[in-house]
Amino acid sequence: MDNINCKIQSDATIRDALEVIDVFAIGAVLVLDVDARLLGLLTDGDIRRALLGGASINDPVTPWISKNYISVGRDVGRAEVLDLMQARLIDQVPVVDDAGKVVGVHLIHDIIGGRKLDNVAVIMAGGKGVRLRPLTEYLPKPMIKVAGRPILERLVLHLVSYGITRIYLAVNYMSHVIEDHFGDGSRFGCSIEYLREEEPLGTGGSLSLLPEISDKPVLVMNGDLVMQANLEGLLRFHQEGGFYATMGVKPYRHEVPFGCVESESGRILTVQEKPSIDKLINAGLYVLSPEALASIPREFFPITDLFESALVDEQPCGSFLIEDEWTDVGRIDDLHQAQGNA
Repeated sequence: MDNINCKIQSDATIRDALEVIDVFAIGAVLVLDVDARLLGLLTDGDIRRALLGGASINDPVTPWISKNYISVGRDVGRAEVLDLMQARLIDQVPVVDDAGKVVGVHLIHDIIGGRKLDNVAVIMAGGKGVRLRPLTEYLPKPMIKVAGRPILERLVLHLVSYGITRIYLAVNYMSHVIEDHFGDGSRFGCSIEYLREEEPLGTGGSLSLLPEISDKPVLVMNGDLVMQANLEGLLRFHQEGGFYATMGVKPYRHEVPFGCVESESGRILTVQEKPSIDKLINAGLYVLSPEALASIPREFFPITDLFESALVDEQPCGSFLIEDEWTDVGRIDDLHQAQGNA
């Protein structure tokens, strides 16, 4: 989501609008009132029609504002915004809050035409999803739909929106369903290859199936995440920190539903009624250096084992705080929450 520099006030002139369009190389500007509420859009086509109709370049923009626009809230992800842009043939989608105030704008060149990232991504999509049965008896867990789209498709489009277009899917359980849906990835604007586990290798072991080790850090993620994490920020954090491996982490609060007591030798020291415990949890999103990848054996190997051994060997490991939307849908309750049925 971009900042809101591509905006003008309602008392601006056509010249003002043209200057903004020229500076930011966009097809439209946002027109705001004095309270930063969105009044409408003014496209370069609107301006051409105004000038052809006899308007002066110093005339106000107000009569030419288009109020037939599409906007979204803060919680709408990049994949959904990309769908809107492609369906409506538009290049910008304003982001507004509940009061109608503009808090950002999605621009097409930022979503799919920005800087391409050369990093390879691997999505772990081979699990059986036992905790989600009976839903996963006839469907792989990553292919369960959230908001009308398979979870795995959401992840692929999220990667593409950050310019990551070389993707591996590690598959095992009901792999044909996943491969039939994604094919070579061209339909989704990327190249998809498959790491086929003949037997489950865990979240780490399947990485040993990569045909080659990239000279750049590799992004790894679980296939059951519904999230809007800043992938470019994660990769930059890993690179700038010089880390061997980086783990995405998320704050988690657990509220103990009972009063808690600390005692010693039969004497109560403290009593705390229903305390909260705050922890950082593993968010199932990782960046691994080439050296870390090379250390992974071709056997069942949880990726957390890599971090544990790295810490024993005093290799630097980073923790990247995910502040965006994030849900692990490994359990029925979490899936219902992601689907809006909680």
